[in-house]
Amino acid sequence: MIGRLTGLLAEKNPPQLLVDVNGVGYEVDVPMSTFYNLPALGERVTLLTHFVVREDAQVLFGFLTHDERATFRLLVKISGVGPRTALSILSGLSVSELAQAVAMQESARLVKVPGIGKKTAERLLLELKGKLGPDLASPASVASDTQGDILQALVALGYSDREAALALKSLPKEVGVSDGIKLALKSLAK
Repeated sequence: MIGRLTGLLAEKNPPQLLVDVNGVGYEVDVPMSTFYNLPALGERVTLLTHFVVREDAQVLFGFLTHDERATFRLLVKISGVGPRTALSILSGLSVSELAQAVAMQESARLVKVPGIGKKTAERLLLELKGKLGPDLASPASVASDTQGDILQALVALGYSDREAALALKSLPKEVGVSDGIKLALKSLAK
C-alpha cells in the first residue's frame, strides 16, 4: 500500500494532481479542501494517501491532513458511499463542518453536497455518529479548551451533543469552566 508521497507538484487539474517522486509521476485525486491549500507548481508537496484497487481501476487519493484521510476512510466504509462520493463530501464540507453536521444531526447540510440525497445523508449521520473522534466531534464553534471542557461536561451529564452545543453558543466568550457549566445548565433548564 502507498501511504504517503513526497515529491514535486508537476500538474494541477482539479481534482487530480501529478506528483513527481524521483522521476515517477503519480496521479492523485484530492478533495478540493486539499487542492486549495497546495503549493505552487514545481514546489515540494507531501500527501497522505489512500490506495483503492478495484477490478477495473487502481486509484490513489491524496490528503494534506491526517484528519481528512481518516474521515475519507470512515466514509468509504459506509454502504453506498464509494471513494468518489467520499471525495465529493470532503470537497463540499471541511472535516470539522462534517463533524459538526453529524454531532447536530443536520442532514440538510449533507444534502447540499452534490451526489448526496436524503437517504444517503441520513445513513451518513447514523453511521458516523460517535466515530469522528473527540477532536472532530465537537462543533466548530468550540474555539477553546475551556469551551471543549464545558461541552464534554454537559455530554457527560447526559445532554446530547446538539443540546450542549446550543448551550455553548449562549455563553460569554471568556467564561471559566465551572462558571460556564453553571450558566449552560441554567440555559438548558429553561
